[in-house]
Amino acid sequence: MQSLSIKFCLGLRSAVMTDSEAVMNCRNRRRGNWRVIVACGGAERNWNESLSLSRSHNYAMLKHRMDAAAKSENYEEAARIRDSLKCFEDDVPVLRLRRLLKEAIADERFEDAARYRNELNEIAPHSLLKCSSDVTTSGIRVQVKSVYIEGRSQPSKEIYFFAYKIKITNNTNRPVQLLRTHWIITDANGKTENVWGIGVLGQQPAILPRTSFEYSSARQLSTQNGRMEGDFEMIHVDRVGSRAFNVAIAPFSLALLGDDDGQTI
Repeated sequence: MQSLSIKFCLGLRSAVMTDSEAVMNCRNRRRGNWRVIVACGGAERNWNESLSLSRSHNYAMLKHRMDAAAKSENYEEAARIRDSLKCFEDDVPVLRLRRLLKEAIADERFEDAARYRNELNEIAPHSLLKCSSDVTTSGIRVQVKSVYIEGRSQPSKEIYFFAYKIKITNNTNRPVQLLRTHWIITDANGKTENVWGIGVLGQQPAILPRTSFEYSSARQLSTQNGRMEGDFEMIHVDRVGSRAFNVAIAPFSLALLGDDDGQTI
């Protein structure tokens, strides 16, 4: 797994924070020993932006470690990492607001929930969108789940890699074939890209009634968050001259921090 490198102009050296160092810094901060490093002029990017990126990346990294520990039934390690994650939630506004929103909904404090949701929408609108979607069009169900791939990402170079898995289920009594795909991809800066392709992964699969087709793919962004949506062009293949129709792919998030459910694909 890769760690985030943060460059400081002091001595032109790079400091790399590993997951254990992230936990130690978290503990030091709680003890009041948090060290302040001042970046001088001419730094490659704004200090506050770099610090926020570092915290978000280290949070995501530790969250993946916690999920892996829990799946391997190493519950002691999972609990240790869980406790270390809490201080990150206090430092990163998006994490803090997501936690407050979740707690407000659980306590049925819906007025507070609405306020936290609105604040989140102002500072990070993509954070309100789930990393999954599920929609049915003309009897064709499309389910999507995305996840951040830490091992192929390089945050210091603004490279964020996301994988997504799609399941298409034909809930009709007629066979269909997937002809084309159209994606609308938007990053956190609002830059939108339209992508059209023949079929999926070089295939134009036929999907029989009451069966499913699944595939996985990936997308690289230059921002920590983004969103994807689009549609599949399909045709019924049991009748000559059938007209093509579009099946929606509902919007879903590409997010470094992921959802709170801990699910993977």
